[in-house]
Amino acid sequence: MAKRDVTESSGNVYADLGYAAADQMAVKADLVMAITKAIDARGFRTQAEVAKCLGIDQPKVSRLIRGHFREYSVERLMSFLVRLGHDVEIKVRRRPRTKRAQIHVVAA
Repeated sequence: MAKRDVTESSGNVYADLGYAAADQMAVKADLVMAITKAIDARGFRTQAEVAKCLGIDQPKVSRLIRGHFREYSVERLMSFLVRLGHDVEIKVRRRPRTKRAQIHVVAA
């Protein structure tokens, strides 16, 4: 059996794949996951209902929940969470010297 090279993940799949805006893409992906959870928790019956709540049309809702988020800014995605009844908090803290600086989205 051939030996395979394995590279440990950096924790950001977009960085591992070489995307230039990897940190921003990871933040957006985390926000979209939080949006999807919020949509599920609200119990909307149709994507049209979600669209009305978010202020976008239904095809954009469909694309968003399928992970097509490049057209949205981080701020716009955060505004969707607010429209879904969530608070969004940005917390800045000094990082330990032993770690790489990073941006995290934690959805409660």
